[in-house]
Amino acid sequence: MSKREELNAAAAKRVLIFDGAFGTQIQDRKLTEEDYAGDLGLGADQKGNNDILALTRPDVIADITRAYLDAGADLVSTNTFSANRISQADYAAEGMVKEINVASGRIARELADEYAAKDDKPRFVAGAIGPTNKTLSLSPDVEDPGFREIDFDYLTEVYFEQAEALVEGGADFILIETIFDTLNAKAGIMAVKQLSEKLGREVPIMVSMTLTDLSGRNLSGHTVEAFWNAVRHANPVTIGLNCSFGADQLRPHVQVLSDIADTLLLAYPNAGLPNELGEYDELPETTAELTGIWADNGRVNILGGCCGSTPEHIAAIAARVKGKAPRKVPEGDNTMRLAGLEPFVLAA
Repeated sequence: MSKREELNAAAAKRVLIFDGAFGTQIQDRKLTEEDYAGDLGLGADQKGNNDILALTRPDVIADITRAYLDAGADLVSTNTFSANRISQADYAAEGMVKEINVASGRIARELADEYAAKDDKPRFVAGAIGPTNKTLSLSPDVEDPGFREIDFDYLTEVYFEQAEALVEGGADFILIETIFDTLNAKAGIMAVKQLSEKLGREVPIMVSMTLTDLSGRNLSGHTVEAFWNAVRHANPVTIGLNCSFGADQLRPHVQVLSDIADTLLLAYPNAGLPNELGEYDELPETTAELTGIWADNGRVNILGGCCGSTPEHIAAIAARVKGKAPRKVPEGDNTMRLAGLEPFVLAA
C-alpha cells in the first residue's frame, strides 16, 4: 500500500490529528546563540535560525515532535519551514540545506516509527516546505512593477533541493505550506513532480494556503476557489488552510474549500490572533471547541494547529474530535456546480 493509500485509509475511519507550531515552541525554550550555532562555524549569527537546530540541538526538535505525538498526532511535520537556499542565505547557511533537511526528516521519521510500533497505528511524516521570503507574482519594488528578485525556474530548483533531502530523510509527503503566492506553490508542485520522476515513484503532495485578509484571498489575490482550481491538477493528497487567523475567522473559508475539494482537507489555524506583544493567548479548550465544530459538521479530515499552538492545543483538539466521523470526500470537483455553472459538454 502506498503512503497516499495508507493515509486515505486512515482518514476514512476518523478525523486525523496533525501537529502544532514549532517556532513558538522553540522560542519558549529561550535558546542562546551557542545553542543555534553549535560548532558549525558558519561565520554569521544563527540565533533565530530554527531550522539549523536539527544539526546543533536535535534534542530540542525531537522533544517537541515527541510532545505532539504524545498529544495524539497522527502526522508530524519536519522543522524545515525555512530550510531552503533562499531563506538560509540570511544566516550564511545556504550550503547546509541538504544536511538540515535530511537531519530533520530523520528525527521525525524515527519518532513516527517508534510511536507506530507502540500501538500498531500508522504515523506519517510531512516534509514541510515554506513559501520562502520571495514572491514570484509581485514586485518588491513599487517603482518597478515588472521586477522580480527570482524567477520560476530558480525557485523550482530551490524547492527541488529541499524536497529531495526531506524524502532522503524519511518524509512520506511534501507539504507545501503557508502559500501566500499561488505561483510559488506552482513552483513547489513542479519541483515535487520532477522529484517523483527522478525517483521513479510518486512523492505525494500536500498543499496548504494562507489567507491575508478576511475576504478570503492570498497575497497574490486568489480566492480559496481560485487557488484550488490552480493546484488541483497536481492531485494533492490533501488541500488545506493554515496560519492566517484563528479558527473562528477561518471557518467560512474552510467551509468553502470543504464543499469543492475532491481530496482530503487539512486545516491548522493559528491559536487565535496575536496580542499587542505578538503572543497567542487562546486557550487549548477554545481552539479545540472552534475546530471541533468543523468536525461536528463533517468539514475536515485532518486537524492541527499553526502559530501559537502547543501540544496542549493538539491534545485538546484530539479529545474534542474523538469519535467524530470524518468528512466525506466529494466525488469530482464541485467548484462549477456550486457556482451555478455546469461544465460544457459537446453532444455526441
